[in-house]
Amino acid sequence: MTNNKVVSFAFFGTDTFSTIILDELHKAGFTPDFIVTAPDTPKGRKLVLTPPEAKVWAEEKNIPVIQPKSFDADAVRQLSAVNCQLFVVASFGKIIPQEVLNLPKHKTLNVHPSLLPKLRGASPVQTALLQEMETGVTVMRIDEKMDHGPIIDQILTHQWTLEDISDAPSLEKELAHEGGSLLAQVITPWINGEVSEQPQEHAQATYTQKLTKEDGLVSLSDKPEDLIRKIKAFKEWPKTYFFIQHKDKEKRIIITDARFKDGKLEIMTVLPEGGKEMSYTDFKKGHQS
Repeated sequence: MTNNKVVSFAFFGTDTFSTIILDELHKAGFTPDFIVTAPDTPKGRKLVLTPPEAKVWAEEKNIPVIQPKSFDADAVRQLSAVNCQLFVVASFGKIIPQEVLNLPKHKTLNVHPSLLPKLRGASPVQTALLQEMETGVTVMRIDEKMDHGPIIDQILTHQWTLEDISDAPSLEKELAHEGGSLLAQVITPWINGEVSEQPQEHAQATYTQKLTKEDGLVSLSDKPEDLIRKIKAFKEWPKTYFFIQHKDKEKRIIITDARFKDGKLEIMTVLPEGGKEMSYTDFKKGHQS
């Protein structure tokens, strides 16, 4: 797809959610002039210096990349010099100062995977699975507060029951595709002044928290409804797990797959500490007292 030169914009993003949105924009003819992403980080047991996914995407398409450690005076000058009409942010992972957000003539838009003002904050996809029965995506203009700015457009994309609830990685990818498509639809009208932003109903706002490893700890005696939500929400991280005593040792058991049927939780597979993934039926046979 040929780059749409009607709109000159920079994209701020880091991970898979970001690159899926970039794919949707590129497919619609919108390719950023440059990409701002996080610095390369050491990963794995050997601590190999690894670029963020957004950088890999940019290099495949010969798009310049900026990787500021912080938005100091040099970084602000560098961003000022590119003279873009618009900034777009999606899963960037860092707070962007207001002076940077206001650099482009048409400000800075953000794709957020929830129906704002619901589920502001760091874990909207996981929290939707934990607490809600539906979610969607919002394109908003970023202001000085977290997920607080006026809404440009918004769509409800997913509704579920506990019987067909998705897991967080799958849902996040689907929301990224929907969010990228929605953003592609609104960029040109936004630039042309054909879209009016709507303030959020701040009194209706709800907030999410940053997940911790401890969030994944469950008891099999917990309510089945709560367990299936956690298993699906924490599929990627922190994972859902419980502990057992076996041969005088405490072992952590990760629940890797489960389903909810007829009001009951059915655990399908588990990953015992130090072992391989197996069916829960086989696990119970091998760990009977």
